[in-house]
Amino acid sequence: MAEILESQASGELARIYDEIRTYSAVPYVSSLQRHVATKPNCLEYAWAACRPAFLDGTIPETAWKRAAMVDVQPFPKLSHAALRLMGVDDSGLTSLRNICENFIRVSPINLLFAGIVEKMLLGAEPQGRRTDWPNWTPPKMLAPLPELPNMPDLPKDQHDLLMQIGTILGGSPFVPGLYRLFAPWPAYMAHAVTLVEPVLKSDTERAKRVSIATTIIEAADDIIADLPPIPADLVPPTPEQGTEIINAIHTYRVTSPEMVTFGTLLRDALPE
Repeated sequence: MAEILESQASGELARIYDEIRTYSAVPYVSSLQRHVATKPNCLEYAWAACRPAFLDGTIPETAWKRAAMVDVQPFPKLSHAALRLMGVDDSGLTSLRNICENFIRVSPINLLFAGIVEKMLLGAEPQGRRTDWPNWTPPKMLAPLPELPNMPDLPKDQHDLLMQIGTILGGSPFVPGLYRLFAPWPAYMAHAVTLVEPVLKSDTERAKRVSIATTIIEAADDIIADLPPIPADLVPPTPEQGTEIINAIHTYRVTSPEMVTFGTLLRDALPE
């Protein structure tokens, strides 16, 4: 899916990327925002509309509070010895935990942000119900992630393994970054995919993940009502752009609660 990478951003877009990282408290901009940025004026419009509720912590804090795990069976706990046999040393364990923490932290925010943007694209308008927007101090930013490998660059066995849990995005196969980042530890990747696949494909478990997204997005209406009017000089997305953005949002609405669920399950299965 087309996107503007962080290294490619400049000017106003670079400033927006920096604020997204700061107020999401993760060291990267998610692929949904990078994709919206390819459509002229669209990320600028969406961020300007939602920015007050990021700067005062409303969107992040609300998303995190509403992202409570549903009743999902925990994955078996791994021992240090088992991880070492998978080629994961102490440094690797720290990296794996950080990878999971990043997705656990950012995915609820992306769900709420996307839910607000979709509602506004469909006609909801900020009402300026609130007048006070105090500054908020985000949590300490998590450690940087390893470089995200592209699917075509992975060894064939890793590529084929990951495609077992891939989805379709924009007509092309898509595997969330959470799993691709396990590439330095192929045996752990195989272990994780083996655990994730049956839960991912279970209709019962899928319904639980839908409930996570629904619970988070239900907060969008109140936040939109509180937001100040969008500055008149901002160019709104065209109807065609709006349709494309909503289609992308609907795909991420599937994968984001997966990241909350499986990021938590995989993190909690790691040894202390």
